[in-house]
Amino acid sequence: MNRLLLATLCAISLPVTAQQKTPADAILDEFKHHPEHIMVAAHRASHNKYPENSLAAVKEAVEQGIDIVEIDLHETKDHILVLMHDETITRTTGKPGKVRDYTYHELQQFPLLFKGKPTTETIPSFEQVLKITKGRIIVDVDFKEESEPAARQAFAQIAAHGMEEQVLFFIYDHHTAPTLYSWNPEIPVMPRAHSVAEIAEIQQMAAKQGKFPVIHGDASFYSDSLVKSITTGGTRVWMNALGKYDKLESEKDDAGFDQLRKDAAFANVIQTDYPEKLLAYLRRKGLHK
Repeated sequence: MNRLLLATLCAISLPVTAQQKTPADAILDEFKHHPEHIMVAAHRASHNKYPENSLAAVKEAVEQGIDIVEIDLHETKDHILVLMHDETITRTTGKPGKVRDYTYHELQQFPLLFKGKPTTETIPSFEQVLKITKGRIIVDVDFKEESEPAARQAFAQIAAHGMEEQVLFFIYDHHTAPTLYSWNPEIPVMPRAHSVAEIAEIQQMAAKQGKFPVIHGDASFYSDSLVKSITTGGTRVWMNALGKYDKLESEKDDAGFDQLRKDAAFANVIQTDYPEKLLAYLRRKGLHK
């Protein structure tokens, strides 16, 4: 082959390889291979500038360079999965009723509120969020429904977008994990542990079916030895700054995050209502990339 032609073809092909690497790839590499770095999760997306669980709040988390965006899923009357924390829409839209009382189209008529005032944001679908987050950020799905068809639909949508590796599927009852993995073993499940005993059950379960990438723990039963036994095996430990620690942080810079680090030193995923502040804090401490 003509050398000039070969060089031209190589020059053309190189950017294609480079394009295969996305911001999400870099985050996943940190998540999997750098447990010494603490990952930041934005609770209900970055909702300090925009309505919680809105597309704008999700986009803001991406723009801020946050590692994980946490969203909540409910199902509409016509079986569309949408972002909403509460079972009702009253707090976030000012309208009466539950999410399941309305069709998706009907919900689009209600602006989301921010600090009590209507915005141009409306309740987004899970499909919309998957489209704007693909290749950009890890998505933590806090699944609020108890319907198996709804859960299967969520799994199907994740797979349809090729985002199996990029999503964490959060569950409150770790006993449901085997069922979820039987649907699609490529979608990581994050179980919630409410006690030391449940940690032991989850670890036994992991020994049989493969480890969980992260376990959601609690500062109330945290101990360094317990968490080290988890992280040594390559599993991350998720803790919330929500409530006590975020309140301290809102009153004085670094106070809440310093206290959480004292109480749960080896937790290496932290969910907060102040993700941008936490990210800056961790970088100052050399605890984030």
